[in-house]
Amino acid sequence: MGPTEAECATACVMAHGARYVLYDGNNVYILSDQQKSEEFAAEKVSVVGTLDTETKTIQVESITPVR
Repeated sequence: MGPTEAECATACVMAHGARYVLYDGNNVYILSDQQKSEEFAAEKVSVVGTLDTETKTIQVESITPVR
């Protein structure tokens, strides 16, 4: 059995200097709180925050898993 999706995502971020993002099915948004984002790697989440449309960055207020 290989690594989980979360382990793969975290390894990719660390190895390649990538960033955690939110993908909504059409768009990719950078998440400002990378430490909090790591807790939810490869999970479906709800993000509350403020979107900077110019940089496509969400200033994260909270992240919660969607079950």
